[in-house]
Amino acid sequence: MPRIDIGKAPLEYVDAEPKVVVEKFLAVLEASGADEKTIKSYRSALNDFLSFVGWKSFRSITYDDIYSWRLERIRKGFPGAKYSDRRSRESTLYYYTLFLKRFFEWLGLEIRFPSIRRPRRREIQTLKPEEISKLFAVARDHLDLLILALLLETGLRAEEALSLRYGDIDLRNREIRVRNAKFDEERVVFIGEITAQILTQIINLKTFTPDTKILPISYSGLYKRLKSLAKRAGIDKNKVRPHIMRHTFATEALKKGLNIVSLQQILGHRDLKTTEIYLHLLHEDVKDHYLKTFKGIIASLTPQQQINAITTQNTFTAIPQQQIQYNNQNQCPYCHSLIPINARFCPYCGVRLY
Repeated sequence: MPRIDIGKAPLEYVDAEPKVVVEKFLAVLEASGADEKTIKSYRSALNDFLSFVGWKSFRSITYDDIYSWRLERIRKGFPGAKYSDRRSRESTLYYYTLFLKRFFEWLGLEIRFPSIRRPRRREIQTLKPEEISKLFAVARDHLDLLILALLLETGLRAEEALSLRYGDIDLRNREIRVRNAKFDEERVVFIGEITAQILTQIINLKTFTPDTKILPISYSGLYKRLKSLAKRAGIDKNKVRPHIMRHTFATEALKKGLNIVSLQQILGHRDLKTTEIYLHLLHEDVKDHYLKTFKGIIASLTPQQQINAITTQNTFTAIPQQQIQYNNQNQCPYCHSLIPINARFCPYCGVRLY
């Protein structure tokens, strides 16, 4: 999540009612430009920890409170959590701890936190072509179609797609200006064929002003739409999420030949290493390409359909004999095998000849 400048809380907040201060903090986040998802995450983290310690005063919170909370959550998980495996608990706890530290920094309290280790990245999931076709087949309206096309053809983050205005769209040049980017760095992404068709149809159906939202729904509304599409298509709902669609776009873009630096710019990654995580997903494609290439390289050296069992006397029989010149007088002094002219080592026993 981007680091938003929220300043410092008034001094009197440290001794105020905790629930009131939490709401003020969340309001500051919103006023500073934090998106709906970020605010929701902070709310969940603060409510979970402060409920655990009984909403006691901020000044009485100690290292032991934070340590006990972390230990309890890593052992038993979070109440009402969708996922209960240890990796999910560790990931949630990592981010919740960061949010708590940020909150106490804002309050001006110096509380020591247990050291935290960033969890290992989960294996990236993507949608298969047949799953994408099923999703489009069960779309009920233009909004369903636009959500699918926009996320799959641009690689936009959910928050970026939801903040798009009509004035950001340049259909003639097939470009979208992303103003509400993750790191506040404006960038341009490109409109795919299906997205262009759907946008054209929608624009012809209603009147737009430059400030009209392209996707007139909230973050939770977007998720509900995607879950509904997944259910009708018979696909695991946890697989039809905005970020998995972003992963799908990135992987397919690389498969179709887009270079990694261009993909970095389109995705809005600050560090190329973040984009490079998609390269390992192409293992099978790289393997197929390698096998085809290597087959072409060695084709002239393997004319036989079947190679006999290799012995010291037939090691080179798979290679056309005219390509290897022997001297019948030149034998290895140790294994007595025939040796190709100018060989420096015996190809059978490995002894150095000269």
